[in-house]
Amino acid sequence: MAIDKGARTMKAGLVAFHYPSRDYSEEMLGRVRRAAAFIAAMPGCLGTDCWLTEDGQAVVSTGQWESMEALLGGFAAARAAGIDFHVDEREVRPREVFRLTGT
Repeated sequence: MAIDKGARTMKAGLVAFHYPSRDYSEEMLGRVRRAAAFIAAMPGCLGTDCWLTEDGQAVVSTGQWESMEALLGGFAAARAAGIDFHVDEREVRPREVFRLTGT
């Protein structure tokens, strides 16, 4: 995905909804927490968090960065370090990922 040059210098955010099967929800929560902790330590990351929806159907991850470039760099570093972002059959529906830019 191409990122507009002006958006690279604005604050950036991300919200991702993960839909694990019931048997996989605890493991998914652990995976998301490990990824969030790693990314939170990357330069330019202002914070990450993990949530469960009230009905327990989704694990939600959120993050905020100084710029889109920092967001992309944090995820690239996490992938290079072996952080698992792989989607597999244990998720009952596709993830929903929303990238946000500051105004």
